[in-house]
Amino acid sequence: MLAGALGSAVALILTGTGTAAAAPPAPDEPVRSGQAWMGAGTRIEQGPASSAAGEITPMDTSGVQGIDVSHWQGAINWGSVKAAGIDFAYMKATEGTSFKDSSFNANYTGSYNAGLIRGAYHFARPNVSNGATQAGYFASNGGGWSRDGKTLPGVLDIEHNPYGAMCYGLSTTQMRTWINDFYNTYKARTTRDVVIYTTASWWNTCTGNWTGMATKSPLWIAHWGTSNPSIPSGFPTWTIWQYTATGRVGGVSGDVDRNKFNGSFTRLQALANNSA
Repeated sequence: MLAGALGSAVALILTGTGTAAAAPPAPDEPVRSGQAWMGAGTRIEQGPASSAAGEITPMDTSGVQGIDVSHWQGAINWGSVKAAGIDFAYMKATEGTSFKDSSFNANYTGSYNAGLIRGAYHFARPNVSNGATQAGYFASNGGGWSRDGKTLPGVLDIEHNPYGAMCYGLSTTQMRTWINDFYNTYKARTTRDVVIYTTASWWNTCTGNWTGMATKSPLWIAHWGTSNPSIPSGFPTWTIWQYTATGRVGGVSGDVDRNKFNGSFTRLQALANNSA
């Protein structure tokens, strides 16, 4: 979808409930436990993004476009999202070992019914349990997978800790073990390789430039305000790129993360179906 076409679809349309988006904490305010979202830690690294009302950040809005959401976006009109040229969406399902996003069920079902290819993500909390425990919780609470052509593999959202120490108090060796345990447990539960969402800065710092996941997990890289995202050590390329946190899309009230898939729509379907 070309940027001009997307630019014509920036009307803020709510669903019939009239529920508006809640305002996430300001950059200098703490995030309450369980309330993190994809990019909450990224903004600590890359700075708070901002945009004028109604504008789309002028990044790469060509190709296969997607968004990621959580309860912070409020009620979403998924039919309008689809009409705005969005082909895929990820939504927060879980965090840590006990939090489930309050909007997950509505978003997961609504996006599917509107014809989007969708998936779920887990916000990692490596300081509260081991990776296997959190992978099991995720798989049991929205992170499952089925070969229906509409369900993408789950995402491990592992980024700068918005609650405290950047690397959650783990050494690079401990972090590698945590991620590997999450990966192995998720694959055992779903048969799929978990997608990893991260930033180059966080990954290189907190895993010690680890290359151990490069041939196993598709990479979802977060790098805002650039035309050429930096990727972590060892990964050959990115599969999804989160290029802004201040995009606008018809059907969503306020800013929403915008993403691009690295390939054609047919390749996106192949990722959903786990086919070559």
